[in-house]
Parts: sequence; structure tokens; C-alpha cells
Amino acid sequence: MSGIFYMSKEGLEKLQEELKYLKFVKRKEVARAISEAREKGDLSENAEYHAAKEEQGHVEAKISEMESKLANARIMDDRQMDTSKANILSTVEVLNVKMNKKMTFTLVSEAEANLKENKLSVSSPIGKVLLGKSVGDRVKALTPGGEMEFELLKIIA
Repeated sequence: MSGIFYMSKEGLEKLQEELKYLKFVKRKEVARAISEAREKGDLSENAEYHAAKEEQGHVEAKISEMESKLANARIMDDRQMDTSKANILSTVEVLNVKMNKKMTFTLVSEAEANLKENKLSVSSPIGKVLLGKSVGDRVKALTPGGEMEFELLKIIA
């Protein structure tokens, strides 16, 4: 994994906390599960052991991915951003033209994306087409649900 990850300060702190949890809590839990399963005898037919080893692989892969993101993270300062165009950390109000529905999103890095919090990844189909656009621009995004058209109504921050 390479490339720069632009993040908010809050997003970076959240990523650091999650990494800390994985390294110092989850790793110990998995090691304990492996140890307990090992005590039950023959490892070749021990489903608990194999499940714990598989979980260990997932945890280590996640730790590696997060460490790479942190190594390449750059904090964006939203106070110094150009608000004439939609950028990462911009909060935008858009109109879904087909549904005639207004929506508000904050454009964030992939690591911070969370649709429940209206945080839209700049690498998502909609995020990609909104980047660099100005108020009044219309864009079309090819999403898994089909093509969607949006009009950029406001750039709030």
C-alpha cells in the first residue's frame, strides 16, 4: 500500500487508537486463544486452533495495513482550505437530480469514510466526481446502483 492518505486530525487519532487496541489488546486475546487451543491436543484436527490462527493472520494483516496508512498519513487543516472548490474535508450540500433530494456529505479519506456520519470517501464514485467542483456544477457518478447525477449546491467548509 503506498500513496499519501489525507486525513483530519480526528481521523488520525481514531486510527491510532484502533491500531493501539489491535496491537496491545487483540493480539493478546488471539495469542491466548491459540495457547488454549494448543492445550487441547492434536493440532491437525483442532478446529479452535485453526480458527485462532486464521484470526491471528487477519489481525496481523490489519495491523500492517494500518501502520502503512499511518506512515503515509498527512493531516489536513480545514481552516486553510480553499472553499471555492470541493476538496478533501469539505462539507458539501448536493442535490440528487433524479430524486430531487438534498444531501450533505463531508469528503474524507477512505480510512475515515462512514455513511452513517455522512462522511463520504473521496475514492468512492460520488466522492471522486465531486472533488475539485464548484457550486453550481453538475456531475454524474457511476455507482453500483447505476448512474446518478448531482448538482453541487453549497460548499460549507
